[in-house]
Amino acid sequence: MNQDKNKSVLMIDIKQIHHVAYRCKDAKETVAFYQEVLNMDFLVAIAEDRVPSTKAPDPYMHVFLDAGQGNILAFFELPNSPEMDRDRNTPEWCQHIAFEVADMAALESAKIELEARGIEVVGITDHGIIKSIYFFDPNGHRLELTCRTGTEKQLQQLAEVAPLMIEEWSKTKRAPKHAAWLHEQEFKDL
Repeated sequence: MNQDKNKSVLMIDIKQIHHVAYRCKDAKETVAFYQEVLNMDFLVAIAEDRVPSTKAPDPYMHVFLDAGQGNILAFFELPNSPEMDRDRNTPEWCQHIAFEVADMAALESAKIELEARGIEVVGITDHGIIKSIYFFDPNGHRLELTCRTGTEKQLQQLAEVAPLMIEEWSKTKRAPKHAAWLHEQEFKDL
């Protein structure tokens, strides 16, 4: 499939992600966490007794938070649904929300602040082109704070090998080694 050829034919023109929505256990607690811990502004709350798209009778509270630069993070509290859980067939590290911070100093400061609040933090993890820390919100959603550390040359190299890697992966289901340099430091002692 030629991606460049297909892009010229498509009429859909995405500008950005408007919002990403997740479920929460308690809307008020969730808003407080994102306001107090991640300094997000609480933008909007919408509540209905019926779901507008399906017309199903299912009361909900839908809250929206400002994740910066036009990015919106939203949550639904669903009191009449079974208690929320996660997909047990997906490792908890896999599904996460990543937020970018300005630089390494901001990442280090965030780690110190989170730990001072009693939040368990994993990392700082070096991903070659970014460095990240990981922690969980009160709903069990894994969060990542990351800062960019890669060079333009590294990003270009990754873009060049991406098609080769996806092709190899689709045939072998084994990790192609084209970008193994990203995590060499993280795995050197294993």
